[in-house]
Amino acid sequence: MSARAVSERAEARGGRFWDALDGRERAALREAGRSRVYRARAPLCYQGDDSDHIIVIESGWAKVVASSADGHAVVLAVRGPGDLVCESAVLGRRERSATVQALDQVRALLVPAARFTAFLDAHPGVWMLVSGTFVRRLDDAGRRLQAHVSAQGPRRLAILLADLADMSARQGATGAGGAVPIGPPLSQEELGSWMDASRETVARALAVLRDAGLVRTGRRRITVLDPPGLRAFADGAFTL
Repeated sequence: MSARAVSERAEARGGRFWDALDGRERAALREAGRSRVYRARAPLCYQGDDSDHIIVIESGWAKVVASSADGHAVVLAVRGPGDLVCESAVLGRRERSATVQALDQVRALLVPAARFTAFLDAHPGVWMLVSGTFVRRLDDAGRRLQAHVSAQGPRRLAILLADLADMSARQGATGAGGAVPIGPPLSQEELGSWMDASRETVARALAVLRDAGLVRTGRRRITVLDPPGLRAFADGAFTL
């Protein structure tokens, strides 16, 4: 597959690495790696470790967490089925800059670094896909940071939940009336870490979104009842 075809297919499949590969490429990557199951809260890779493997998530959800020198941990992102993780350190030949930890049971394909780079050399079009993954993640992080600078509690949370709803919907997680159960089982503390806010701020913001009929909540479960409405609020189209 050409680099352009891989890139176009990635965009059509929501940017997910695995879904952008063709059958031949998937078979070759499976041949290079091995399947592994990680229990909830188990690390897929550790911040500071030497780079020795990459992982493709096949099912389940994981969070990307970075810790400061004083031990303060910050949630940076969430990854799900089809996503490539633990890859930037391998390709950059440096220590890992973050820990990737399972949020629920994760089934994954683990590929040693040398075999992954050999796979990329044998399938040069996939290099464009990996590069595109880097660029999209940088763009997403920049967009979210810019929005967070100007947004306050409920809207800041709505930005995260709207993005998570989009991710979950791409996995087929839709319910009655177009409602979308958010796949990653994130706690209020984890949401607060991701949006740089306290748990109390998250709880108040959730109450506002619930009262507006945009979401329904349970223990580590959030359902977006009105995805278009939540996205419009996140984008600043109206206030609550």
